[in-house]
Amino acid sequence: MSFPSLYCGIGDEAGNRLESQIQAAHDLGWKHLEARNITLEGFPKANLHDLPDAAFDRVEEMLGRAGVSVYCFASTIGNWAKNVEDPFEITLAEVERAIPRMRRLGSRYVRVMSYKVTRRFLDAGIQPLHENCMNYGGMSWRHALRLLEAVPGLKWVFDTANPVFNPDRTRPEPRPRQDPWEFWTQVRDVSEHIHIKDARWVTAKNDADYHWPGEGDGAVQRILEDAFRRGYAGALSIEPHMVAVFHDASGAAVPPPDEALRANFVEYGRRLVRMVDGIAGGAAGASAGSP
Repeated sequence: MSFPSLYCGIGDEAGNRLESQIQAAHDLGWKHLEARNITLEGFPKANLHDLPDAAFDRVEEMLGRAGVSVYCFASTIGNWAKNVEDPFEITLAEVERAIPRMRRLGSRYVRVMSYKVTRRFLDAGIQPLHENCMNYGGMSWRHALRLLEAVPGLKWVFDTANPVFNPDRTRPEPRPRQDPWEFWTQVRDVSEHIHIKDARWVTAKNDADYHWPGEGDGAVQRILEDAFRRGYAGALSIEPHMVAVFHDASGAAVPPPDEALRANFVEYGRRLVRMVDGIAGGAAGASAGSP
């Protein structure tokens, strides 16, 4: 049985400011982040590939000084905020900005959503990963496999909680929510990265509530036990989603304070590590008890 080579987490879940993201990694004793949105003094919040050059230079310098690397880049390429009718030049521009920045940071993986940009990243020595989210690949595990078949070289990042709130688009109306365990068993052989998130669907509000790892319906522990037993030795990246985004009277989104985000992120990471340690301890005990 193998265990994760490293832990990381989606940075802006630990704080809007890069300083908060770095501090959360230090609090956990982790040396890696999965970079997504970053806020720096003097610059508006933006995804790593959309930051101005001067801001990115500062990001690179701050991460290097802190001894924190970017294991995976959670880009917005083809994500849920995009429209299929948007000019494809928008996506290509994001790709062309992302590749040199990933090279500078030594990032191994990039998360994309649906666009067929795989070859550009592979040619640059970067492995693109598609997530089962609010996109074609997240519509069902059958859609996921169809996508992977159509795009050679693409690999998977599996999110444990996304099936909880996504209906199975292969089933007739009223479509049931997906089964995280079933989805995992279909994509586990092509999954190189795992997002740890847990949730429970709440019919009354037609939305999901997010929970500590192992306390929702994401089958987190069962999936991890299976992954380790099958030799998974990639990273585990946390995406808590538990700290609410509040709104002011005008309806504009108000980001939660970094202190709340960081505290939740750190506690989430500690709970995940305890879960993995418990799985490892159970495996060791079972091995020791074998004849």
